[in-house]
Amino acid sequence: MFPEDPISPEAAVDRFITSLKTPARILVAISGGSDSTGLLLLLSEALKAAPNLSISLCAATIDHALRSESADEARQVAALCASLSIPHRTMVWQSAKPKTGIMAVAREARYGLLAEAAEAFEANLIVTGHTADDQRETLRMRGMRAEQISTGIADAVLFDRRFWILRPLLFSTRADIRAFLSARDVSWIDDPSNEDMKYERVRTRRQLSAEAGAERDMRGAWQERLALASEGAEWLDRYFRLHGGLLGQVMPDGLKQDHAVLDYALGRLDAVFGGQPFVPGRVQMERLLAFAIGGKPGRMTVGRVVFDLRRDGLYLARESRGILPLVLQPGEAGVWDGRFAARNRSGGTIGIQAATARTPSILHWSEETRTPGSMGAKDISRSVKSMAASRRDSWIPVTSRGAREDHFVHMPKAAWKRAAASAPVLFAEAGLLSPESVRSVDLAPYFAPFDRFLTRFDLTFADRLSAVFSRMPYAEPPLRSIDGKTI
Repeated sequence: MFPEDPISPEAAVDRFITSLKTPARILVAISGGSDSTGLLLLLSEALKAAPNLSISLCAATIDHALRSESADEARQVAALCASLSIPHRTMVWQSAKPKTGIMAVAREARYGLLAEAAEAFEANLIVTGHTADDQRETLRMRGMRAEQISTGIADAVLFDRRFWILRPLLFSTRADIRAFLSARDVSWIDDPSNEDMKYERVRTRRQLSAEAGAERDMRGAWQERLALASEGAEWLDRYFRLHGGLLGQVMPDGLKQDHAVLDYALGRLDAVFGGQPFVPGRVQMERLLAFAIGGKPGRMTVGRVVFDLRRDGLYLARESRGILPLVLQPGEAGVWDGRFAARNRSGGTIGIQAATARTPSILHWSEETRTPGSMGAKDISRSVKSMAASRRDSWIPVTSRGAREDHFVHMPKAAWKRAAASAPVLFAEAGLLSPESVRSVDLAPYFAPFDRFLTRFDLTFADRLSAVFSRMPYAEPPLRSIDGKTI
């Protein structure tokens, strides 16, 4: 939704409920602060007024265990939920707390615990109490750190490819939410960290407290971002090819397209091939774009990705430096190098490291994978093939849409050699890895900028990229309408 002015919390929640697909079970993330408490009460009242909507509520409080009072505050929230007949559970962050960057680590832990609670409650979506005030603060902070325009907090984010996190009150003010609670004589908890000036958000909040009005027009920014993602997806269809699941190629005509689309697409491809959660900064992207459209053959490295410009296009692959090994115990899962998600279903300890670190040998493609080579994003009707490249003391599983051995002969040798060196190698610490053990390890491409947190703005592009890598589409938002339009 794109209201011109802040809307009342009641109207925002009514609009949100109307937009939902049903049946739905909503997990409300509630800390006890005014915003999340208001969201819980608003949803509870709205659903009691419309009991036939097949929508139910549950709630979870994340106790970060950073303050001595947090456990008691969680109990207060539990009591409120009990009074409203809303199932509730407290999830405690029990991991070791870092000495630096704690806000970012706490955010990651918070959403992970919310996902666990959603699974336990069999909820199909999560809602948080972010407000227009949070949006203004975020826009100001991002504006101070980067030159490019920010779309701020998204109204819908897919977490871990599993749960959509929605923010119904993103266009309502904290003052209006507190007025709603006060009118019902409902109190809230004030977290003292919200007044701690060591945090950037608190300092920004103080700076904005005397200002009035929205930071910028979100309607135009969101529509522009959605259009750019759609154009980027079309660009992938026409101009991008994937070879062997490891080497990307932008066709020459793709480098002649609109500058903004090229910036968007190349930035996200860089993050995917480099295993990075964020696209390169503005200075790096300007250097990359100048190189890519300059037409002069050569190589440059940006964001852990080597870009190799040749007459037949721009090749990109993960550079071979800085690829750390990952060890998985039986039953354990993890992400290797930000590029491959792995799960060890075998009975022994499995290691993953770069092919360049293992004994060199030749890749052998099995007969059943000798299907036509690299395909574009639209060509999704071909069967997905898996192939395992054997080495003298280990195995490289490669997921691809099919590849012929002679296809690689006609590719730039240096580019393919660089890509192959970055492939994941499976090995057993205790000795040789058997083919049976290989089949007990699930390994799939992982998109670092999308697979943990995917805003709805990038959904179209990310889905098209999934098709290129032969992955399943991302989960659709649990909404029947977005921005007032039926979907």
